[in-house]
Amino acid sequence: MTNTANSPVAIVMGSDSDLSVMKSCVEQLREFSIEPEVRVISAHRTPEVADDFAANAASSGKKVIIAAAGMAAHLAGAMAARSTLPVIGVPLAAGDGPNGLDALLSTVQMPPGVPVATMGIGKAGAKNAAILAVQILATADTELAGKMAEFKETQKKKVIEKDAAVSV
Repeated sequence: MTNTANSPVAIVMGSDSDLSVMKSCVEQLREFSIEPEVRVISAHRTPEVADDFAANAASSGKKVIIAAAGMAAHLAGAMAARSTLPVIGVPLAAGDGPNGLDALLSTVQMPPGVPVATMGIGKAGAKNAAILAVQILATADTELAGKMAEFKETQKKKVIEKDAAVSV
């Protein structure tokens, strides 16, 4: 996977074990011709790195941060606390935990003034994080807005085709 430091989108995850889920986020971004910067940064094991990354993300050209972590590891909150950029959190199931519910609650329950847009747990959340990042970027990019409109139209057509194919 390519690390692209000048990408408008950063994907940070708490552990390399999160990559199997977050690949769906990377692939979704690539469908929109966005090659994200992908990093493993732990809010708890490398707090200085997390702090530095979040504090300097905007000045390095980032427009959106997608942060994924399992357990109650709250990487998205750490990013949001130190950055003025939109942060999208992807809670992940990890280890012997409660199937990602702990990560969901730690990501969604932010104090006032420190928002994190929280997606669903796992791969669906990872894909939706990419789509939300594209929607945010598309507000200032007409070409990307066109690609998003095409994406939505393709989704619509697929459902209509599946509806027509249903026979009971």
